[in-house]
Amino acid sequence: MNAIDAALPPLSLYVHLPWCVAKCPYCDFNSHKAGDAPPRQRYVQAIKADLAAEVRHAHGRRVQTIFVGGGTPSLFSPAEIAEILDAAHGVFDVADDAEITMEANPGTVEYGSLSAYRAAGVNRLSLGAQSFSADSLRQLGRIHGPGEIIDAFAEATAAAFDSINIDLMYGLPGQTLAMALTDLNKALTLDPRHLSYYHLTLEPNTVFHRRPPQDLPDDDTAFEMQEACHAVLEAAGYTRYEISAFSKPGFACRHNLNYWLFGDYIAVGAGAHGKITDSQGAIRRYRKPAHPLAYMEGIVDTAAPRPPPLNREDIVFEYMLNVLRLPQGFTTAAFEARTGIGSADLSDRLETCREKGLLQQTGDESWQPTDLGLRFLNDLQEQFLPSRAPL
Repeated sequence: MNAIDAALPPLSLYVHLPWCVAKCPYCDFNSHKAGDAPPRQRYVQAIKADLAAEVRHAHGRRVQTIFVGGGTPSLFSPAEIAEILDAAHGVFDVADDAEITMEANPGTVEYGSLSAYRAAGVNRLSLGAQSFSADSLRQLGRIHGPGEIIDAFAEATAAAFDSINIDLMYGLPGQTLAMALTDLNKALTLDPRHLSYYHLTLEPNTVFHRRPPQDLPDDDTAFEMQEACHAVLEAAGYTRYEISAFSKPGFACRHNLNYWLFGDYIAVGAGAHGKITDSQGAIRRYRKPAHPLAYMEGIVDTAAPRPPPLNREDIVFEYMLNVLRLPQGFTTAAFEARTGIGSADLSDRLETCREKGLLQQTGDESWQPTDLGLRFLNDLQEQFLPSRAPL
């Protein structure tokens, strides 16, 4: 590690590929229906120009992880993914052991292509399964069936990815506790090294938010599902290292951990969000134009003014918004190192959270959410909103 790597937060790279075959009714990500012929090669060229422009944010640091998300990245060919990753390696100092993740949907994976993605440099695959129930998949607007999940996972295993994640949801329309347990157990028969297991939420600007399904489980039933399924995961050897992420030992997602630990990440692609700390310690967030056409037409604008740095109150809130998702919590020393703010400024709020039973102190410098704090995470995070107590 060089001196710059030691002084600044770890660095990751996020690449956004925005097209999907169809827009799912629950999805609030920046994704667009592909149609018959999305301009993939033009988009790849824009990504390459974007990578070259973004190198200024690295400040000499080595990129530790790359995440290719979407949208549905597996709509891009292995050759196009290789072109993007080759360009990233050509522009940035990418660590030899970098974790390189790509999202894929079972309904867009052609047999034989996953080994080509592996050869292109992807070493971690994230499969958007969501459910193993054909009826649930239809209600969620997914284009694949349960059999395609199993086939894609088998192909990914044969391709020798370092790790395979399965995305799975609970609290689905019409789902009972027994159905949720059946769904999870079907996923576990595949023995994935990582499992993202999260509650269906009705996000603003989605079809489900405008027209909610009528038969969603109530809060008590959803909590029953969460408790029962978490117990099954623990018994199966998975550690809950983030509020909705579970892994076998040694297979936590390094890219996502860098988000939760308030590391830096460079944003490339339509609608991608980035966070960068400069050499003077100022922290900035930025994002790229959301629409693919606007992105492709105006990607290289090095003369654009930089966004203003986050103020002290926003830094505290954003740090806590992220790190409190981790059951292991944080140390005040880590808070100071990532934010440049003295931990004494937190003392009143930490004490308030402890009195409310949302946080517990586990050492002189260590704090972690309680079970109650994790269950009511929004209430815990709210204690650090800037409006509550100016710093």
